[in-house]
Amino acid sequence: MYDHIGLKVRDIDASARFYKAALSALGLAQCSRDATSASFGPEGAPGLYLSAGTPSPAMHVAFKAPDRAAVDRFYRDGLKTGGQDNGGPGLRADYSPTYYAAFLLDPDGNNVEAVCLR
Repeated sequence: MYDHIGLKVRDIDASARFYKAALSALGLAQCSRDATSASFGPEGAPGLYLSAGTPSPAMHVAFKAPDRAAVDRFYRDGLKTGGQDNGGPGLRADYSPTYYAAFLLDPDGNNVEAVCLR
C-alpha cells in the first residue's frame, strides 16, 4: 500500500543493526548501507529508508509477517539488538480474531509491529 517510508534516526549503526535483525525474520533484507543511511525491504526493492538526523516524533510502522512464527522471531531478534518490548507476540482479539502481532520500540522510540492475519 505504500511506496516507501523514511525515518530519521539518531544512531544509524544501532538502528541498522536493529532493523536488519528484526526484519530478517519477516523475509526482508538490508538493501543498502553507508555511513549516514540504510534501506530495507525485499531484495532489490527497499521500502524502508533510514537516515542519520534528528528523529521526528514517534511513528508506528507495521510489517506483514508470512506466519506467526515469523512474528515470534521478529520480536525475539529485535529485543536482542536494542529493541524494547512494547507488546509481546500474541493474538489481539480486539483488532480481529486472527490478528497475531508483536510490538517493539526501535532505538528512537518508534513503534514497530509485525503482524500475521492468519
